[in-house]
Amino acid sequence: MAITTVALFNTNINAQCFNDLDKSPHDIVYQRMGKKGTPQIKVIYGRPNASDEVVFGTQIPFGEIWRTGSNEATEIKFYTDVMFGNKFVKAGTYVLYTIPNENYWTIILNGKTDSYGAFFYNPKYNIAKIEVPASKGAMLNNFSIAFKTKSYGSQMVLAWAKTRVKVPLYTEESLISKI
Repeated sequence: MAITTVALFNTNINAQCFNDLDKSPHDIVYQRMGKKGTPQIKVIYGRPNASDEVVFGTQIPFGEIWRTGSNEATEIKFYTDVMFGNKFVKAGTYVLYTIPNENYWTIILNGKTDSYGAFFYNPKYNIAKIEVPASKGAMLNNFSIAFKTKSYGSQMVLAWAKTRVKVPLYTEESLISKI
């Protein structure tokens, strides 16, 4: 009875207190074959805000490992085996790191999941590493990832500010359907 009374009159109950909301909320994007198809790829990532129209080379330095988003490192789950660019990758969950450069990016799949940012990046866990060109697009304030279906597979599009990077992905299903 005494515990109940103390709990009722305690004005410092923290259950309804929230810290400041994250300025870079997380998002999830799926790649599916058709609107009702089962997922083939899922990406969980943080969506930082651009501080200027030019993010890469300023806010995110060129030539340095980047977590590909904000907060925790971006995780990508392949529900089926994939061709990641020209590299075969088994189904599973990986961390997506990038090294932005002005004209091209290095895209890295790393097997050490559940890491914060790129602080614990260790190249010994790299599964695949490819280079893709960087291009220009319309201004986008928040970092975003989307999938674009192509006749040969898909592209995972990384977009922020005026930069666009397209990573070619070929799922087993999309490869088999073309044979």
